[in-house]
Amino acid sequence: MTRLVVQSCGPMTSLQDWGRIGYQGFGVSPSGAMDRRCLAMANALVGNAPDTAAIEFMNLGGTFTCDGSELHVALVGAGCTASINDAQVEPNTTLVLQEGDVLKVGHAREGTFAYLAVAGGFQIEPQLGSLSFHPRSRLGGLNGAPLKAGDRLPCKPDAQQAAPMHLPLDPLEESGPIRVIMGPQDDYFTEGAISTFLNSEFTISPQADRMGFQLNGSQLEHAKGFNIVSDGIVDGHIQVPGSGLPIVLMRDRQTAGGYPKIATIISADLARFAQMRPGSAVRFRAVSREEAVTAARQIKDWIATLPSALVPLRFDLTTEHLLSTNLIGGMVDALSPKASDHSA
Repeated sequence: MTRLVVQSCGPMTSLQDWGRIGYQGFGVSPSGAMDRRCLAMANALVGNAPDTAAIEFMNLGGTFTCDGSELHVALVGAGCTASINDAQVEPNTTLVLQEGDVLKVGHAREGTFAYLAVAGGFQIEPQLGSLSFHPRSRLGGLNGAPLKAGDRLPCKPDAQQAAPMHLPLDPLEESGPIRVIMGPQDDYFTEGAISTFLNSEFTISPQADRMGFQLNGSQLEHAKGFNIVSDGIVDGHIQVPGSGLPIVLMRDRQTAGGYPKIATIISADLARFAQMRPGSAVRFRAVSREEAVTAARQIKDWIATLPSALVPLRFDLTTEHLLSTNLIGGMVDALSPKASDHSA
């Protein structure tokens, strides 16, 4: 069996898929990948289903070696660079590792979370239907723990061994305010607090992890106090405790809480929000349920189209291949007065 061996990695490196679904009624957090778009892209590059478990990096990268036969992997997200045996490789491509090859993943440069998928997935027994690691319950992951140096991740056999591919898409191209649906307890806030929430700029606090992101900015005034009878929590709920500063609840959140929720980030924007670094500015825009549903369907459809967006990765330098690419943006006559404009 081929194994991916961890030589080094950051403390928040873990296995994540789309989460542990169906157990919140028992107090089990769903956990799961913070950016499902990037996870789906990495999986598409190696021929996996979009929800297949992969290695999630938070800010820091890592170093891995291939122990066994040829292994296809793909890295997507956060502008992380990669190299094989110290040779840089193109981003958003299928990477082919041979036995003994060393894969180095760089730190995040444009976001926070990146994903390393392996063809066929990992040969690890799921817990409650998922490999997603949840640190507070010690469910999932490799032996109920995050990844660390010395871990050996067994990989399922890849029957396809398809040709290396490239995915010319940018998962972080969206911009603009983060869209929210107001509530479910927006009536617990004054009109001034609602106006402040929708018209002010907040910043991501350094107190941000997979459980929740604390926001800094103007305090939001409660109209009925800050305690409610504990009720269910979903990804993206924005609760406001007694401090008046919002907390956005993320994948590793608790399943119930007793603070009023002023709004909820729509599912289509949650990954974009998750990629924001501490110190980043964020604004919110209220949308209707209909717009939120439409956006969720668009993301679902986009993920479904990823396999068809793949293009073969070419390594050859034949005349035919070079002529098929646009290597020249124009020609200049060396005797032309404008030729000097193109000189070094």
